[in-house]
Amino acid sequence: MITPAFDLSQDPGYLMLNIRVPYTRTSEFDIYIDGTDFKFYAKPYFLRLSLPGRIVEDGREKAKFDIDKGLFTLRVPKETAGEHFEGLQMLTSLLAPKGSRSAQPLVEDLSTEGCGESAGDDEDEDEEEYDWQVEQEVYKESSEEELKALQKYGFGNQRSGVFVRLQEELSDVTDVKNPDGTTAAERRRARLEAEASAFSADHYLADLFEDDEIKGLLKFRPWWTKLSPSTEQEEEAAVSFTDDEKEQLRKFTNRSYLLDKASRYQVWLSLVDILLAHSYEVRSTEGEHNVESPWTIRKLSGTLCWLETYSSVQDVLVSFGRRVLCYPLYRHYAMVSAAVRDTAKILQSGKACVLKCLLDIHKVFRENDPAYILNDLYITDYCIWIQRVKSRKMAALASTLQKASLRKKDLELELEELEEAATMVAEEEEEEEEEEEQGASKSAPISHGDSSSPSSDSSSSSDSSDESEESEAEGQGCTESNEGGGGGGGGEMCKDNPLQLQPTSPIPQEPTSTLFSEERKVDALPSASAGSRQLIQELGERVAEELKISQDSSYGAERDCFQPSRAAAKTEVTSGRNSSGTLLEPSPRRNPLLIVQTQEDLDESDFIC
Repeated sequence: MITPAFDLSQDPGYLMLNIRVPYTRTSEFDIYIDGTDFKFYAKPYFLRLSLPGRIVEDGREKAKFDIDKGLFTLRVPKETAGEHFEGLQMLTSLLAPKGSRSAQPLVEDLSTEGCGESAGDDEDEDEEEYDWQVEQEVYKESSEEELKALQKYGFGNQRSGVFVRLQEELSDVTDVKNPDGTTAAERRRARLEAEASAFSADHYLADLFEDDEIKGLLKFRPWWTKLSPSTEQEEEAAVSFTDDEKEQLRKFTNRSYLLDKASRYQVWLSLVDILLAHSYEVRSTEGEHNVESPWTIRKLSGTLCWLETYSSVQDVLVSFGRRVLCYPLYRHYAMVSAAVRDTAKILQSGKACVLKCLLDIHKVFRENDPAYILNDLYITDYCIWIQRVKSRKMAALASTLQKASLRKKDLELELEELEEAATMVAEEEEEEEEEEEQGASKSAPISHGDSSSPSSDSSSSSDSSDESEESEAEGQGCTESNEGGGGGGGGEMCKDNPLQLQPTSPIPQEPTSTLFSEERKVDALPSASAGSRQLIQELGERVAEELKISQDSSYGAERDCFQPSRAAAKTEVTSGRNSSGTLLEPSPRRNPLLIVQTQEDLDESDFIC
């Protein structure tokens, strides 16, 4: 017989069943309804369900069949109108045959009352509240035989000897070298050593200071953040399963688990560890699984990677936090906090949300070789077991996880010291860069142009005017001396004035002033070096020594003749000096650039006189 695909829904008065039976005859439907039992037969399909509530066959039931889709829809009234049937999405538990929930356990504790209590429904075995704090017990020395018997792992520590026949796949599944011969304490010690050696301070600091991409991941909202159920009815309606997920639930073999209180406590804690790893992977990939997803989930979960068993919620958080900062691509403490919040939200949303996450992990491992082994050890059993747990226990665990606090110093990776040292180095580098920028701005040349300050312009003009007045005063003094002295004495008294060196020269004074102007321009050039000016002066002195300038004895008479010309030349030089604003400083040496007068020039001057 083939178990058909099916799903159930409800309203206050009716239970609706949708059964997919393609390629069957419409005349061969058989339906059986008796309280919580429901049976359906349409060759070659057979379906038997154990419902969470009672239904009746009183003539109000309705059925229809869509031949094109091969879908059979049945609407059956509830025995008690308004009753809510819990767990209609837990398809695996609904497939349980009648009487499985009341079967006697294989092992009974005769010292307790109510030995006829169901072993399959472990939610009724232990009604007391869990204390999620660390339990303290006196250490007991165990014998060698007992130690060997403790080498178990898997869901509820019920498996052993699995890796004896899977040595080739061992390294790809778990980091424990010899799971069947290593105690839980040895596995934990090895795990801590491996994490300490794998931690990279450079990687952590790089993600800490260059966190643009991580900020984007923190803004991502997984699908469970949109759920806000306040009651169990809203919880079931908020979470929907895909056809593939429903098919996988039907494929699971329904089974019962004989777990004592300590084993159930460890199962809950391992569930938190697995969900933390799944939450991180969903956020880091923004909900899109990739080829690294199986490795990420397995590596971040100490339960899956090291077959770890935990004793408290705090131990789970510390282990997960250390592994996030040691192995994945994004090693940021904020990713740890986000995963904790996501896991608390998943648990708070109910077992339907938890089951959907477990089915997602099951699919990721199922499509990866050899990660499927972890499905056999843990995930499949979790998918079956979670369908029967009570929601109040899950809510209590979610509340405990929300109240738990994880600090950086709890991880024992010296994170605070690393961050403080890195911050100091970064501040020193910023200060050095600021000092270099300030030094570069100070050493930059200051340009003098049209945009120079008014104060500098006024000071320069005032200095120029003062020097011009001094030069004019000296020129007037020389003129007066020449007028009063007469003869050759006038040449000696005005020897400091370059314009009066050759009074008898008939050469016009305009070229002389032009020569002086050009000399001043050469001296004023910023590109002319001191060595170049000195070389020009030395050449001028050599020319002056070789040239012999003779003075005529009739200097006194000719001086009067050339007095108007000299006055005009003086006026021209003074006006040019005042208009250009360039200072003319007298030099005690003769000007080597003066042109020596010739006989023709003397004749021409006599003619003028």
